[in-house]
Amino acid sequence: MDSLSQRFYSVIPAGGIGSRLWPLSRADAPKFLHDLTGAGVTLLRATWDRLAPIAGGERIMVVTGRAHRAAVEAQLPEIRDENIVLEADPRDSTVAICLAAAVLRRREPDVIVGSFAADHVIRGDRLFRSAVQQAIAAAEDGFITTIGIRPTEPAIGFGYIKAGESLGIDGAESAMRVDSFVEKPDAERARQYLDDGGYLWNAGMFIARADVLLDELRSNEPELHDTIVELAASWDDPAARGPAVDRLWPRLKKIAIDYSVAEPSAAKGRMAVIPGHFGWDDVGDFASLAKLNSNGRANDLAILGENARVLADASSGIVVSHSNRVVSLIGVKDIVVVDTPDALLVTTSENAQRVKGVVDALKISGRDDVL
Repeated sequence: MDSLSQRFYSVIPAGGIGSRLWPLSRADAPKFLHDLTGAGVTLLRATWDRLAPIAGGERIMVVTGRAHRAAVEAQLPEIRDENIVLEADPRDSTVAICLAAAVLRRREPDVIVGSFAADHVIRGDRLFRSAVQQAIAAAEDGFITTIGIRPTEPAIGFGYIKAGESLGIDGAESAMRVDSFVEKPDAERARQYLDDGGYLWNAGMFIARADVLLDELRSNEPELHDTIVELAASWDDPAARGPAVDRLWPRLKKIAIDYSVAEPSAAKGRMAVIPGHFGWDDVGDFASLAKLNSNGRANDLAILGENARVLADASSGIVVSHSNRVVSLIGVKDIVVVDTPDALLVTTSENAQRVKGVVDALKISGRDDVL
């Protein structure tokens, strides 16, 4: 392990309920606690196993909700107690990532931190680690660095990164300056991005020296920065942490790190991107999950569930079964069936993004028992 890797600390934000994967993903069992690929491990465990070889499992921090502590510890029995950061309630990605960075900076002033979502699927661990090593080198050079994925199709479900000039950083030969971040496009613009060749998918991975990351946050969101730093000052003192959380947590602004750090940093020319050539998917909806589990073959039917009982004839799509019912499909294409003991979802791949609307409707109607 080189000296930069010895200073590196992985941060895994493990939050959100994955509302577009309802009723499989729930508040008490979000998608990072599920095996969505048939690999025999949850997405959280797979994320840990992917990161541990970089700097060791003792240098991985997980940020999650209080309600998920027991499940996280069950999935990651080797995690150190001081490396579980529990959120009083969700405050979006800026708080999750920057609080971890502030806590780690107090422990190690020269620490380099990298944030990697708990609920993404990555294939090609060697290529992933190579990209992270380059990102660490770019971070040491003073850049806030992200890893962008080479697009394989004109996807409309991801944000994009417009890459600019090569930066010529030792140890990060493929690092480029980020010209801008681009919101999720329509189909025509996504095709233009793919044809252009200068755009990458935004995978939400951020690697930076903790001091650089926090300085950028202070520049853009000074009140939020000061509250996070004050909270971090009490974090490793068990007697002081509780009162500090009670006093400060309600003051923490909800804002995604894309808006508080990444986009402003790119506008100042301080953001770098490493192209990632590994397989990546954020498993954002059931259409994505179907494709992931059918190896991209449109005419296949993906079946998930340890004891799924599915009969199918001339059908494609995905069935997720967590009940004892027999699910029979005849002559249906691109179907999505999610069968759980207390809720049933039936839709199509084309409408998979609309599942979040069902969750919103359930919240409004007060049916929290199935959320």
